[in-house]
Amino acid sequence: MEYKPLGNTGVLVPEIGLGTWRYRGGVEPLRHGIALGARLIDTAEIYGTEEVVGEALRDCREQVFLATKVSAAHLRYDDVLRAAEASLRRLGTSVIDLYQIHWPNPRVPIAETLRAMETLVDRGQVRFLGVSNFSLQALQQAQAAARHHPIVSNQVLYNLNRRDIERELLPYCQQQGITVIAYTPLDDGRLAVPSSQPRMQVLAAVAREVNKTLAQVALNWCIAHPNVIAIPKSNRRERIEENCGASGWRLSAAQLERLNAAFS
Repeated sequence: MEYKPLGNTGVLVPEIGLGTWRYRGGVEPLRHGIALGARLIDTAEIYGTEEVVGEALRDCREQVFLATKVSAAHLRYDDVLRAAEASLRRLGTSVIDLYQIHWPNPRVPIAETLRAMETLVDRGQVRFLGVSNFSLQALQQAQAAARHHPIVSNQVLYNLNRRDIERELLPYCQQQGITVIAYTPLDDGRLAVPSSQPRMQVLAAVAREVNKTLAQVALNWCIAHPNVIAIPKSNRRERIEENCGASGWRLSAAQLERLNAAFS
């Protein structure tokens, strides 16, 4: 498994992690992913998966970079602190490595939310701060509101079929040294299933050239971008193995160009 810097923190994280939205696989597949090097697990208070993640980390917490999120409904100062305490209990840990605002909430001043999150860092309950589903404008507002601890990541939808962030958000994050955590990097499995669509035929041709699966090529395309890591979710041990096999090699510039043209 290859690693990339998390923002400008100096901390290295796997370029392929484990997502847990709609995860129903239990403890064992997560532990298998950790053993394969996917030592970043992302969850959230609204996923209902913090408990199973905590169980999976029971004997290996120090080996794993743990990320979770506070709900958009809990962004008032006191609510953030309570939500973090509850997440820590469910996860069975004393510290969250990356605490993220799950969605912006225009009804709550971002400065109030960031003040609470920075308090959590000062208390030692959180190491780093991130956001999720933030547009360029919302990200810039969050950066301005963070007084003592920077925003190091933005978790957003990104895959070959959904490339909206390339217009403004991705270049800005790359310029600012903010890690983009790509969720749904296989577009809910659409990029992992053979299809007669012309664009999928190009993906299949590239997969044959590099002797990899469709999913591995789609994931490798994602992480080929500077500052981008991906967190695919799977309930199955063999699928997690496949996803981890997307790391440790790179598509050629010509192959990336063909995929970019086909999925433009």
